[in-house]
Amino acid sequence: MPTALRWLMAPIWAAQILTGAKSFCDNRILGDERLNRRGLHVWRIRLANRMADMRRARLAERLDPADREEFARNGFIMKRNFLPEAQFRALVAEVENTKAPVREMKQGDAITRRIALEPELLKKMPATDKTVNGEAFQNLVRYVATYDAEPIVYIQTVFAQVDQSATDPQTSVHADTFHPTMKAWLFLHDVEEDLGPFVYVPGSHRPTKRRLAWERRMSVKASKLDRLSARGSFRVSAQDLKQMHLPPPQKFAVPANTLVVADTSGFHARGASLRPSTRVEIWAYARRNPYLPFAGLDPWALKPLKNRQAPLFWAALDRLEKLGLGKSPWRARGVMTASTPPSAAAKG
Repeated sequence: MPTALRWLMAPIWAAQILTGAKSFCDNRILGDERLNRRGLHVWRIRLANRMADMRRARLAERLDPADREEFARNGFIMKRNFLPEAQFRALVAEVENTKAPVREMKQGDAITRRIALEPELLKKMPATDKTVNGEAFQNLVRYVATYDAEPIVYIQTVFAQVDQSATDPQTSVHADTFHPTMKAWLFLHDVEEDLGPFVYVPGSHRPTKRRLAWERRMSVKASKLDRLSARGSFRVSAQDLKQMHLPPPQKFAVPANTLVVADTSGFHARGASLRPSTRVEIWAYARRNPYLPFAGLDPWALKPLKNRQAPLFWAALDRLEKLGLGKSPWRARGVMTASTPPSAAAKG
């Protein structure tokens, strides 16, 4: 990068220090080897976790103490038989029979399909609406996310081994980012151990001395690592886990109607599928600025914006692509159900 451009970018890079920006290769300050040797990356982690603890404390009364204890211990909360049986059957029937616009992303030999649960669609899916906007679901995802704010919620389908491409990068154990963040899975069918279950390293969400020492070492060499690690999603080896005194990843081979809500700053992955498979779930996500002291003040809760984050995000990606500013990984594939097999075009 020319020196003049670096000087122009320097104020933007500096401002990103107190945001969720995580890419070491796109921000010369975050990726500076000397600054990270002196502790810049570790300082950001410590501060982000202190702020997250403050926000979660304000949401704690909404959860059962046993759920809070499980989260503090493991970094996830698992709820079997999450919904009453009648509501769960209605939810599954709605998801299986509803046709809606879908977007797909291909990574390696896997295709991830998402249907945005926007307001117009939820009006046609009362059991789904009751589930994702219900107090039980919202309290859990907001506590783990550390914000009393609207998560983004989709119907998600993962098609594994759709072709002979490279291995799905999501099967490599990793942390999504350096600060607490949330993903949730409500599994609509039984998840078999050898067909791509979610996996998580219990306790890996905690910024222990050993975890922070590993983060420091990774941050120093981040710009020289693989593409995803250089962009702030560090991959972790079995030997690294041993050195951090962490257990092996736990597989969530669970029955239908199990909800898992996890802090994905902890180490996790999509388990390997030993043969072609399809997994359908309600999937939620939340990642906000980790340095804000308050847990509320959410513009996405306003009626004109509520449940519209996903379509607005996709529209923004499409607009940037039309302007020649990158290619959206989320391709529009028409109207179909969650489990309609991927087209030949999607696999190509």
